[in-house]
Amino acid sequence: MKADGAEEREGSSGEGGVRSVQRALDILGLLTDERPAVTISDIVKATGLAKTTAIRLAQTLELNGLLWSTGKGYMAGPGLWRWAHLARQSWELPPEMMQLMRELGGRQRETVNLYVRRDMYRVCVAQQESPQPLRHVVRVGDELPLWGGASSKVLLRDASPALLKRIARSSPAGADYADSIHKGLIEAADQGYAVSHGEREAGLSAVAVPVLGKNGAVAAALSLSGPTVRFSEDRIAEFVADLTESATRMSERGFDHPFAG
Repeated sequence: MKADGAEEREGSSGEGGVRSVQRALDILGLLTDERPAVTISDIVKATGLAKTTAIRLAQTLELNGLLWSTGKGYMAGPGLWRWAHLARQSWELPPEMMQLMRELGGRQRETVNLYVRRDMYRVCVAQQESPQPLRHVVRVGDELPLWGGASSKVLLRDASPALLKRIARSSPAGADYADSIHKGLIEAADQGYAVSHGEREAGLSAVAVPVLGKNGAVAAALSLSGPTVRFSEDRIAEFVADLTESATRMSERGFDHPFAG
């Protein structure tokens, strides 16, 4: 075990500096809707950091407004609000696109999601929840793996072979899954849409279609998802038709940065 001084010196430059930033981000990542505040004990237990290191990082984050010390522990600081505002300005969909998603969700009564690709993940950038008690919901900002799901098959249409190999290796089946991913991409490209049943979560199905950027590349995936029992062949055909119409209108409207392909 290194002394705290050694850890601090490593964190001042080179790869150690990256580790220090990652440790700070790990602490911020402990905050959730279910756990809005964390104590130093929580941080030590979750990250494995030495107590003195955890205290030093938490104090630095508080000094910069990213954490706020309370009687119950550290909560999200006001500095994050400014960043959240900037992120919202960059990523929030225009009102007319959000209206399209609300109307789609109202007609089909399943959860509507819009995903974009970031390296080996798909990121949810907008959602309209299903009004039904039994529904599928992810949070805006959540990152999901690209090795499974209808939206992944749509988003990976223009992906390089090297990226597909990396994604396959990250899947539960390992590198052997590469052929299955490639087959799904070809099928989705030929059909113009993708369907998945229980690929990432048992009992969950989804249908997705591409939203194109100004250059014709896939900029996003628009999907409907919910319990598999509600995704019969007849319903899937209806979902595809409605999704395609909505995605076409989105594509015609065009995406501003960072959605543009």
